[in-house]
Amino acid sequence: MRSEEANDMLDNNANWRELAFHHIPRMLIDEHEPFRPIRVGVTVLTETGPSPSFKRMLEVDHKRVGAVIEYAVYWDYDITHLYDLEHIWIFLSPQGTVVDCEASFHGGYLKGIAPGKTNVGTDGRISLYCQPGKHAYSPLRELFDLIPDLHQATGEHAGKDGVLEPDMLCGMYKTLPEADALAAEHLRGFRFDIAGTYMPFEWTPDMLVTWEELKREIPVRMRDLLKRLGEQKQFST
Repeated sequence: MRSEEANDMLDNNANWRELAFHHIPRMLIDEHEPFRPIRVGVTVLTETGPSPSFKRMLEVDHKRVGAVIEYAVYWDYDITHLYDLEHIWIFLSPQGTVVDCEASFHGGYLKGIAPGKTNVGTDGRISLYCQPGKHAYSPLRELFDLIPDLHQATGEHAGKDGVLEPDMLCGMYKTLPEADALAAEHLRGFRFDIAGTYMPFEWTPDMLVTWEELKREIPVRMRDLLKRLGEQKQFST
């Protein structure tokens, strides 16, 4: 993409999906990963401001950074709980080229470009590894080996956190008293051994929606999922 085309996209919100799809990093997932992301909520910030879905400020100084693309990646499942929202941020120069990347990692975030840019392809696209089952991002696969409960999370800890309901969605879907127990039992069925080899996940343009669209969709999905799990439980007893 030429820089003038990128600038035109930044000036024309109608092109946000094309801009976001062009820059979304390649995601590498473990070959035994049982889950796939459902939707990506996109926000393009052209001025400094708070992330709409993560507790952080995003700086746009119009010198080094002309815009930030936020990708809120939604999964119905994390191996230890229902509901999972992970984040990737791509920082664009005023000319529309990628100058930085950051990605979520267990409530915080890491740099998304490895030293020496070893995870940046010849086409300029960034590749990020996705932690098996838990979906934290890293530019280096080896970082996951430093997580103390890496293998317990996908095995004995499966389902231990029940249903996750963040403050921004509080009271919108975790309404059944048995919700945590239903989630725990369901997720234990997804336990898996980490392969340690990774394959690319192929994003499609239709996965990208605005963050506001995704924020409305999540509670509906979660209520439907918990309802189905409750009905399955009743049917099996």
